[in-house]
Amino acid sequence: QVQLVESGGGLVQTGGSLRLSCAASGRTFSGYTMGWFRQAPGKGREFVATITRGGGTTYYADSVKGRFTVSRDNAKNTVYLQMNSLKPEDTAVYYCAARWMSGILTRENEYNYWGQGAQVIVSS
Repeated sequence: QVQLVESGGGLVQTGGSLRLSCAASGRTFSGYTMGWFRQAPGKGREFVATITRGGGTTYYADSVKGRFTVSRDNAKNTVYLQMNSLKPEDTAVYYCAARWMSGILTRENEYNYWGQGAQVIVSS
């Protein structure tokens, strides 16, 4: 099992940047593929980014490609989401997720561990 805690959310103006962190505890972090999802008000949860166990491969939703970067530090049991050039449509609760397996995982039902979420608000 793994426990996930997100941090780093907040309020930022359009064009600004934020970095989310997701700290993991429990089972060996390097064994998990990690993902980021988000849920905007009144909408379902959507895929944002994923990173493989060793960090060698990443994959992004088209809506964030070129603006967001996912990375991980297995020594610190932490995954990050660097968000640049933020837009009002990026406003959402951001969740990190984990699955004990290797691969590119982009669907919500592929993950079985979730954090509590971090609110990101981008003002226009």
